[in-house]
Amino acid sequence: MSHPLTLTVLGTASPHPGPGRPCSGYLLSGGGARVWVDAGPGTFAELQRYADPARLDAIWISHLHADHSADLLSAVYALAYGGLTPPTPIPVYAPAGCAQRLAAFLGREDAGFLAGILDFHDLHDGHEARFGALRLTSRAVTHDTEAYGLRAECEGAVFAYSGDSGPCAALTELAHGADVLLCEADIDRHTGEEPQVHLTPEDAGATARAAGVGRLIVTHVGPTLTREAATERAAAQFGGPTSAALEGAVIRAA
Repeated sequence: MSHPLTLTVLGTASPHPGPGRPCSGYLLSGGGARVWVDAGPGTFAELQRYADPARLDAIWISHLHADHSADLLSAVYALAYGGLTPPTPIPVYAPAGCAQRLAAFLGREDAGFLAGILDFHDLHDGHEARFGALRLTSRAVTHDTEAYGLRAECEGAVFAYSGDSGPCAALTELAHGADVLLCEADIDRHTGEEPQVHLTPEDAGATARAAGVGRLIVTHVGPTLTREAATERAAAQFGGPTSAALEGAVIRAA
């Protein structure tokens, strides 16, 4: 049986890595292309178990919070100084300012020194990128910084990924009819005192149900929850197949 679209889980932790559990990061494979989706701390090391970083087709970053992007610094060191130089610069799709943040961290006034290894493209709502049969579509979602969810399509298979998001119509639209929704369930409950920028397990389940997805995979579970409890609560709301993302798991859209 062919599996044209797979996601390998590199890390799921929020808001910091733990032993054996890096922060958010995934290797998306489809149509012969490989894309590193989110670069949370610890995920660059795990990425090397499954792919040559210099041969990635792209890197896609949902937002610039450290638990989703900090390992880009590790990638810069590996690609620039570690003997993993890519044959051509790797496209990086990220919110505006990503390259400048990396440059500032390294004490550089501009990001020109990165041009030989990384090629930065600013995301926007509705942004599309294609790599052969693999199509990536980004949608702006609700968070406390510029943030995007991702829809990946290849040969009729569809993955949707929430990134970090509060409940919003854009996330439901992004996930519509997806075979698999990989969705954060970061918070136990929302008090209503501030704008909601993360999902509860019930929110994740309700989004999956409203979008009519085939399966729900719960990820980015915060410190006030356990993965087991978050998955059980999301499943009760969704009413369909639900499981937790675990490091090293390979999720197939089928």
